[in-house]
Amino acid sequence: MSRYKLIRICAAASLLFPAAAVLIWRSELWLLACFVVWFLAAGLLWLWCDRKEQACREARLIRELQTLSISTLNHHRHDWMNDLQVLYGYIRMKKAEKAAECVEQIRERMMIESKIAKLGVPSLVVYLQSFRTRMHAVELDLEIDGDLNLAERGLDGQRAARTLQDILDAYRHAVATGSGEVAKLMVDLSLNENTMTASFHYDGGMNDKEEWKHKCKRAIINSPLKAAGTDVEPDNLTLHAELVK
Repeated sequence: MSRYKLIRICAAASLLFPAAAVLIWRSELWLLACFVVWFLAAGLLWLWCDRKEQACREARLIRELQTLSISTLNHHRHDWMNDLQVLYGYIRMKKAEKAAECVEQIRERMMIESKIAKLGVPSLVVYLQSFRTRMHAVELDLEIDGDLNLAERGLDGQRAARTLQDILDAYRHAVATGSGEVAKLMVDLSLNENTMTASFHYDGGMNDKEEWKHKCKRAIINSPLKAAGTDVEPDNLTLHAELVK
């Protein structure tokens, strides 16, 4: 229990004493005046604690976001350093084909990063960019067909993004760890004239499949994204959202 919550409880409980006194000695007006003053003081103390607690929550959230941002930047820097070292090695060994393949892989990853940044919902962009920082037991392979922006075409981008995050979290929490093998999750986001499609293909162990199903079904309630079939399976889950023409 936080310090400010304890103070609020004590402030509320302290009202019992003057309230009891007023009920016992009802004819004493000075007791009623004391109770009113006590009540106002307790109310002000309650509001002060509530604002301080809200400020502490906001400060903690900012620290968590800053820590996550630093971890994500360090992770990306580490990946870029590895790619540059591999490319430099191929160049020194004069292996032109291998160097070209390495450059193509770097270019493809840059394209994916660029498409993620254009998804239109900041919370989803940050989530996807920091996914590998949050979870090492599952490897995310993301494919985005074209320039997809969830905030356009009449789609409720915030709800769609929340659904995608909840589905990814369901996979993340269901991954069976300790097997020594990294699970793979392939996600394909595509867009045509009338429909946005999100496909999930999972390859790996899973702790509790029924719990995963429950979380996925709960995620698509009141969401613009709906399951393509009557049942949901981790190895092949497809969601569709109808777009405004």
